Amino acid sequence: MSFSRISVQTCVLVSLVLLAIQGAALLGLGRPLICQCGYINVWYGNPDGPETSQHLTDWYTYTHVIHGFLFYWLLWLIAPGMPLRVKLVLALGIEAAWEITENTPFIIERYRQSALALGYTGDSIVNSTVDSVAAGVGVALASVLPVRLSVAVVVGIELFLGYMIHDNLTLNIIHLIRPSAAVIGPHARG
Repeated sequence: MSFSRISVQTCVLVSLVLLAIQGAALLGLGRPLICQCGYINVWYGNPDGPETSQHLTDWYTYTHVIHGFLFYWLLWLIAPGMPLRVKLVLALGIEAAWEITENTPFIIERYRQSALALGYTGDSIVNSTVDSVAAGVGVALASVLPVRLSVAVVVGIELFLGYMIHDNLTLNIIHLIRPSAAVIGPHARG
């Protein structure tokens, strides 16, 4: 099958279906649609507050942009000639699968055991969906930025988050795989 034959309309439709599947799966896992506070903020800036991962965006939204960069690079290595629209759909599918997995009781508990996310209860469906869209933004940026600038953006985001909230994607991965008290900061959360 030639990837170039897949239309933009088909890619948009598949992307929407993936987001709907993600939302339905999260609903099935008992995730709330929006913050249980009853409203939605565009930004929630308290990294260790109870509403992190409940509103549209928060400090961890940046890590999902990084996911997009990483997915783009992976797909570029696997299938360099694949059209961007197909890479976006595949990246969205990977991110949606991660978002569902991240909100299973096992992973939520794993985050909590790592001490990064002692109060973490999982994402709202709205937050999780925006996280997937943020990964799509990362894919789009990676597709237009020169490689060196892409790497600089990823490193910059990691350093920025490390400085601002003492947490980032790298620390999340380390703590998810092998918790380490040596690198837990005062705002560390999942």
